[in-house]
Amino acid sequence: MTAARKRTAFVTGATQGLGAALALRLAQDGYDVAVSGTSLGNLADTVSALKATGARVVAVPLDLRSQESTEQAMTQVIREFGELDVLVNNAGITIRKLAVDVTREEWQSVMDINLAGTFFMSQQMGRHLIAQQRAGCIINIGSTHGLVGFAQRSTYGISKAGISHMTRMLAIEWAEHRIRVNAIAPGTVDTPSRVTFFSADPKGFKAMIDRVPLARLCKMEEVAAMVSYLAGPDAAYITGQTMVLDGGLTSY
Repeated sequence: MTAARKRTAFVTGATQGLGAALALRLAQDGYDVAVSGTSLGNLADTVSALKATGARVVAVPLDLRSQESTEQAMTQVIREFGELDVLVNNAGITIRKLAVDVTREEWQSVMDINLAGTFFMSQQMGRHLIAQQRAGCIINIGSTHGLVGFAQRSTYGISKAGISHMTRMLAIEWAEHRIRVNAIAPGTVDTPSRVTFFSADPKGFKAMIDRVPLARLCKMEEVAAMVSYLAGPDAAYITGQTMVLDGGLTSY
């Protein structure tokens, strides 16, 4: 009897923090996993952790500002795995700046990576699945900054709001091809860099936590669990949705 093919996933922006946690959860779920970063050297720790689960791992460099890099990364992953089942668009950048001070170059950089980068990675995935006439799943990592207003987060929040609507648009267009597209909008996540940032700003941390009814940060493992769910068979009837993990922040 032929062994069942392992499912495959590609997580962008997986050098550390949330992206690495998402990739690790999928590997623990039994996926072979591809990961990307701006350089291969920065992926070493993630690759080691994934291989320890027994997963087959592919690491690729990716610059989301470049169409050539986007196409090359997807081509390499598909060539190595043969087929790709799940794409997790996690890569992105943030900017903390008053709207009156944002430069055109800063605006364009955030939009190129967060919004255009997510769209054109999804386009590559959509083309692959449609050509193969196979079902698949795309999961976009958004943010509560794309759902409610925050000071000094306008550019980042607008890019994340675009991701939520992109998710709806692609879900409608690709439903006939059995391609599900969903997004996750977490509140502030307890990544190592975020914890370090707030340790130097206890007043800012308290002000942020005071806005959250459950009075804590979102855990990386909680976002990873949602990725696991949306990628799996129990979510087969879910598409076009943004799943909010915010401790009640947007309930006000």
